[in-house]
Amino acid sequence: MITLKNLTYAYRKGVEALSNASASIGGGIYLLLGENGAGKTTLLHLTAGLLSPAKGECLIDGSPVSERRPEIMSRVFFLGDNMDFPFVSIEEMTRCHAVFYPDFDPEMLRRNLDRFGMTGRERFSRMSLGNRHKAQLAYALALRTEVLLLDEPANGLDIPSRLHLQSMIAECVTPDQTVIVSTHIVSDLRNLYDGVLVLSRGRLVLADTVDSLLQRVSFTVTSEPPVAPLYVERRFNAYHAISPADSCDESCDVDYELLFKALLNDVKL
Repeated sequence: MITLKNLTYAYRKGVEALSNASASIGGGIYLLLGENGAGKTTLLHLTAGLLSPAKGECLIDGSPVSERRPEIMSRVFFLGDNMDFPFVSIEEMTRCHAVFYPDFDPEMLRRNLDRFGMTGRERFSRMSLGNRHKAQLAYALALRTEVLLLDEPANGLDIPSRLHLQSMIAECVTPDQTVIVSTHIVSDLRNLYDGVLVLSRGRLVLADTVDSLLQRVSFTVTSEPPVAPLYVERRFNAYHAISPADSCDESCDVDYELLFKALLNDVKL
C-alpha cells in the first residue's frame, strides 16, 4: 500500500512541482495522467525515494520512503524514460544488482527476454534505444518488487513490442503488486488498468480505482446528444460523454482521454 500524505515538492526557486498530494494506492496497475509539467515524474521520483519531499511524506506499508532504508528500497523499483543502466548488459545487471531484490525471478527474466528475442548478454552500448528499453522492461518486471514505477514504458517500442509488453505485464504482475504507469499513450495498456491517478498543475485531482469510478459515472458513445451529461465532446459524428452512473443503461469502458479532459475542465466526478 502506497500512502501519500500532503506530499509536496518544490524546486530551488520555490516553484512547487507537486502540492499537497494525498491518496491511498493499493494493489493493481494504475495509469498516471497529467499534462506536460504536471508533476508526474516528480511524483514517481518521490515514491521511489529519489527525491525528498519539502513537506508531507510518501509511505510504503507505513514506512517513509524518503528514509531510503534497505528493506524499503528492495521493495521499490523505478524505470525512467531513456534511463541508463550502470552495467554492460542485463546479465551483468543481474549479477550485481538483482541480489538486492529478494523476490527477483530469474526464470521470469529469461522468459521476458526471450519474448523480445534477447539473451541478456547483449551490450547496452550496441543496442538501439528501443532494444535497450525492451531489455530494461524485461528486467524491471522480473524484479517482482512490491512497487514498480514505469515512466513512459512503451516509448521507443515498435508495434509488435508494444503488444508483447501488454502481454508481459498481464502475466508478470500479481494482484499484491502496485504498478504505476505514467504515459501519454493510454491505448497501449488500456485493458490492464485497475485504477487511475490524474495530476494537473502539481495537484492530484483524482486517485481512484476503475471499479469505484464506474460506480459513480458512466462513459457512453451516442449518435444523439446525451441528456444532462457531466462532460461531453463530439468526435466526428458521435458524442462521447461522461454521465452519472444511474442515468444511462449502457456504458463503455473508461475513456481515459475523455476523463482527463473533463478533470482539466474542473468537472466534479
